[in-house]
Amino acid sequence: MKKLNILIAAILTLVWTPSQGQTEKGSVLIKNATVLTVTNGTLEDTDVLVENGVIKKIGKGLSANNVTTVDAKGKFLMPGIIDAHSHVALDAVNEATAPITSEVQMADVVDPFDIGIYRALAGGVTISHAMHGSANAIGGQNITLKHRYGTYNPEDLYMKEAPRTIKFALGENPTRVHGRGKNIQPRTRMGVEAIIRNGFNEALQYKKSWEKYNNDLKQKGATPIPPKHDARLQTLVDILDGKIIIHCHSYRADEIYALINTCRDFGITNIVFSHVNEGFKVAPELAAYTMGASVFADWWAYKFEVYYSTAYNAAILTENNVITSINSDSGELIRHLYHEAAKTQRYGQLNDEQALALITINPAKQLGIADKVGSIEEGKQGDLVLFNEHPLSVYAIPQMTFVDGVKYFDIEDDADDMRIKVSATDTVEPIFLKEHDHNCMHGVDFFFNNFGRSLFQHSH
Repeated sequence: MKKLNILIAAILTLVWTPSQGQTEKGSVLIKNATVLTVTNGTLEDTDVLVENGVIKKIGKGLSANNVTTVDAKGKFLMPGIIDAHSHVALDAVNEATAPITSEVQMADVVDPFDIGIYRALAGGVTISHAMHGSANAIGGQNITLKHRYGTYNPEDLYMKEAPRTIKFALGENPTRVHGRGKNIQPRTRMGVEAIIRNGFNEALQYKKSWEKYNNDLKQKGATPIPPKHDARLQTLVDILDGKIIIHCHSYRADEIYALINTCRDFGITNIVFSHVNEGFKVAPELAAYTMGASVFADWWAYKFEVYYSTAYNAAILTENNVITSINSDSGELIRHLYHEAAKTQRYGQLNDEQALALITINPAKQLGIADKVGSIEEGKQGDLVLFNEHPLSVYAIPQMTFVDGVKYFDIEDDADDMRIKVSATDTVEPIFLKEHDHNCMHGVDFFFNNFGRSLFQHSH
């Protein structure tokens, strides 16, 4: 029997090992590059040594035994690009059944076969923040992904060192889905604010009930009955306790400021605003009370609440000391974030370091991972992108992309078709009805077709 168990264990190990191989830490020596560190200036003709997934040494004339060497003479090396607002690699985006769905987790629907991961790598993006959609005032918990493309195991993509985050949303999206779609609160912007406040107040009562139970347990001979566990409320308690970072879909200045005040009332400081098209109007408040703003470079006017915006938004926020990043919210735009960052030099005259920070160290700060990624520094993880030209140049094209020192993209050597899994029944990629080019509302079309509406309307 013992021999049989050993044999079974050996077989399971052989079967499991291939899916784990993609997550191994790599080693590489990149020589003679122009190194754009982001945090410590530009280093000419410099070598970067990555060992076991970590940047071991930065300098000139470096050497290493049994390590792949890349001659980067004439090329530019920068930190892996980080997208603070993405829906790449998600099989579903919205749980649109209630105004608060904080119990759901995007980690449960990560799709490692999504070719969008590879396309992101081809654009130099090594980390994305896979977010719940914006159908809910308080949506689901997000997951930070490392683009370790090639694995069959979704958990291999998780950046397990990253803090927990959650999606909030203001404005037309939650009011449209719940107010117009289901005739329940919130139907107005004040209703969105009320939903969030009521949720936090209910969470405080839930927290107190558990505190009372735990105190009662300490009494001699006591046999208290524990409160019913509620994953939704426990998640809100974790927000109140500073264990989860809020990332909030937002556009209008009045709503942004209103949620800042709500968070101040409840002692919440871990909040990042996404999109933030009117953020330039409340830049001092964003700088004083939040972890920053993750914006579009020049998207607006795709719905009524987004008509007031400016391409100078990112520059204005940056100059007002707001931790600012540029995000994609798009499986296509994620490949061009270095171009999006470059737009701030046309609209706002940001210098190279400021512009590159928008897609590297700043989103890393917003995700709580700046001590691990976001710049080229010794001791940080080996997420690197090699460009043929300066990445802020219109002629720049990524040549190689490394995650944890492992090369996942090579413009010269990769096959034309890099799909891992191809469906025999799909002749084209799926197309979803949407109002605009980003994915925050993916999955809520149901509430706006005749069948879906009929479920929530009555003739009496």
